[in-house]
Amino acid sequence: MEIPHWLEKRAFLSPNQTAIQLTDGTTISFANLRQDAVTFAGKLIGCGVKCGDRIALLSSNSYQMVVAIHAMTYINCSVVLLNTRLSGTEWQFQYDDAACTYLLYEDIYEADIKNLTVSSRDTYSLTAIEKQKETSFNIPTEMDLEQIFTILYTSGTTGFPKGVQLTYGNHFWSAVSSALNLGLHKQDRWLATLPLFHVGGLSILIRSTVYGIPVHLHTKYSKQAIHRDIMDQGITIVSVVTVMLEELLGELGEQNYPSSMRCMLLGGGPVPRPLLEKCKKKGVPVFQTYGMTETSSQIVTLSHEDALHKLGSAGKALFTAQVKIVKEGKKLEPNDIGEIMVKGPMVTRGYYKREEANKEAFQNGWLHTGDLGYLDEDGYLYVVDRRKDLIVSGGENVYPAEIESVLKELDSVKDAGVVGITDKKWGQVPVAFIVQAGSKHSQDINQLKTFCKDRLAKYKIPKKFFFVDELPRNASKKLLRRELLEWVKREED
Repeated sequence: MEIPHWLEKRAFLSPNQTAIQLTDGTTISFANLRQDAVTFAGKLIGCGVKCGDRIALLSSNSYQMVVAIHAMTYINCSVVLLNTRLSGTEWQFQYDDAACTYLLYEDIYEADIKNLTVSSRDTYSLTAIEKQKETSFNIPTEMDLEQIFTILYTSGTTGFPKGVQLTYGNHFWSAVSSALNLGLHKQDRWLATLPLFHVGGLSILIRSTVYGIPVHLHTKYSKQAIHRDIMDQGITIVSVVTVMLEELLGELGEQNYPSSMRCMLLGGGPVPRPLLEKCKKKGVPVFQTYGMTETSSQIVTLSHEDALHKLGSAGKALFTAQVKIVKEGKKLEPNDIGEIMVKGPMVTRGYYKREEANKEAFQNGWLHTGDLGYLDEDGYLYVVDRRKDLIVSGGENVYPAEIESVLKELDSVKDAGVVGITDKKWGQVPVAFIVQAGSKHSQDINQLKTFCKDRLAKYKIPKKFFFVDELPRNASKKLLRRELLEWVKREED
C-alpha cells in the first residue's frame, strides 16, 4: 500500500507552519525542512548513496540529524540509528550486523569514527555532506508502507543486540493511533528531549510531519530548559520517563503549569505510585503509556478521561492495537499476572537477520514482549515489571519496581534501584541501591527496613542496601539493572 510522501504532503498542506523550533528560538517551516531534506538527499546521491542502501547515522539531537533522517525517505534508504552512548565496538557490531553501506556522523564523533573498521570512502560527517555537490533526482511523491524505514537496535541486555525493523507503515500507524487517543489540537507543540536515535524521540518527528505541528527540539536533556519552554513557549505535550518527571516536578516547585500544557506522556516502565499521586495533587496532566522499540513507541496509553480514576495504569490498547496476558500459552483472566502480548499495525515485522529470535517472539501475529503485567476487569493494562528482571525468591515472585516504588515514598530517598542476587537458601533475594536526597544525608538502614516492613511482605524486603551517588541509566533514562548486578559483584569481591 502506498500513501503520499509524508513530508511532501505536509509541505504542500502547511508550507508556512513551523516544523522545528530550536532552543535558541530559530524556527524552520515545513517548506524549508522539505527543501533542506531534498537538497541533502541530492548530495547523498552525489556521494553514491542509492535506493535500498542501509545508512548508519550517529548523531545527537540536532537540526542536521532531522534533515538527514527525512532525506533518507527521498532516496528510499533504511536508516540505522546508532546510540551515541555506546562504545566503538558496539557501533561496529551494529554497522556490520545491519550490512550498512555508509556511515554518517555528527562532526563531534570524528575521532571516534576513525577507530572503526569502515572504509573512509563510505564515511561522511553531516557537515561534509552539506559541502558536497548536489545531484538532481526524481523526487518521490509516494512511499510504500511496507518498506523498511528504520532499524533500531535493542539495548542488548542479554546476548547480542537485535535490529528492530520498522516500516513506514509501522511509524505511520503509530502516529495515527496516538492522535486517536490523545487528540490533536490546532495549538499543539510537542517538546522533544528524548534522543532521536531512540524510538520515543524519533516518533515525535514523524507525528509532527503527519499532524502538521511544531517540534521544540532540545539537543540534550535539561530540566531547567524544559521547564522554561513549558512555562513560556506554549508547549502542550512532552514525552518523558520517570526520572525526568521526578526532576521536572522538583523544578516546578510551588508553581503550576499553564493551562496550555495538556499532556505529560510518561513511558519507560512501571512508575512509582507516590510520584503519580504528587502529579495528581499538582494538576500535572500525566498520561502513562506502554510501548517499546518493537511497537514503534506507544501501543497502550491512558486516555485523559481515565487519567485520574485509573492511576497507575498504562491504559487500554490504542485503537488499531490489541493486548492480552498469557502464561504457559494460555490467556489469563483479569487481574492475573502474566506476559504481555501485543498485536497491531505499529508492531515490527521482525528482527533483522534473526530467524530464531523471530520464531520465539512472534505467534500468529502476536508479539511476546517479555514484560509482565495484568488487565483489570475493565481491560486496563497494569505493567508490573520486565520478565528478565523478575526475582524469584523461595518460589515467590518479587517485582523490583514494586520495591523501588515503596522506597521512593521516603523523602530521604531520591532514587532507588533493585535487583536480585543469588542466595543458597532462597534462590534469589532482592538488594537495593539508594541515592540519598540532600547533601551528605545519613540514611539509617534499620529505618529503611522498618519502612519496608510496614509496606512489603518479608521476602520482598531488600537484604542489602548500597548507597551510591547516582544510578546507571541509558540515554532514555531507563535504569540499567545489569550494571547494578556488576556493582554487587564488585562489592562482594
